[in-house]
Amino acid sequence: MLSEWLLTEYSSLLLVFISACGAYAAIVVFTRIAGTRSFSKMSSFDFAITVAFGSLLAATIIAKDPPMLQGIMAIGSLYALQFLVAVLRRHFPAAGHLVDNKPLLLMRGSEILERNLTHCRVTKSDLYAKLREANVLDYSQIRAVVMEATGDISVLHSGNPDHELNPDLLAGVQDYS
Repeated sequence: MLSEWLLTEYSSLLLVFISACGAYAAIVVFTRIAGTRSFSKMSSFDFAITVAFGSLLAATIIAKDPPMLQGIMAIGSLYALQFLVAVLRRHFPAAGHLVDNKPLLLMRGSEILERNLTHCRVTKSDLYAKLREANVLDYSQIRAVVMEATGDISVLHSGNPDHELNPDLLAGVQDYS
């Protein structure tokens, strides 16, 4: 019984190797066609697709079901859909609003925007961790903190109180005025 959990037949190992080579080659070809943005995390949609790629890749390599060609077709379909969404976003801004989150201001200078923290489910502890990560030593250094469309938190700060924040950096950020 233990051997069934730990060991396998050589033919199964060979099939895993062949599936890995086929899936790897497909990923390389699809990425060359679609571009490296396929693995970016520019939006939450991009992140979800990247996770789906990994899941399909693992299933295609390890499992008999889906068969390798079916798994490669699924991965290719996701690439095609991601490419289509990127084209639609570029030509029709409304399409972007359907798939992209809008960045949200969490702090305006030293003011914490409690309502926005609650809206995006960020705790003050999370916020403080991001401020520490950005090497903020005092609230007076903070110009803005933004929850990005990807879910990342950006801290815009300066040690020089005379440095003004360029408003272009917050263009499109919700609750920035």
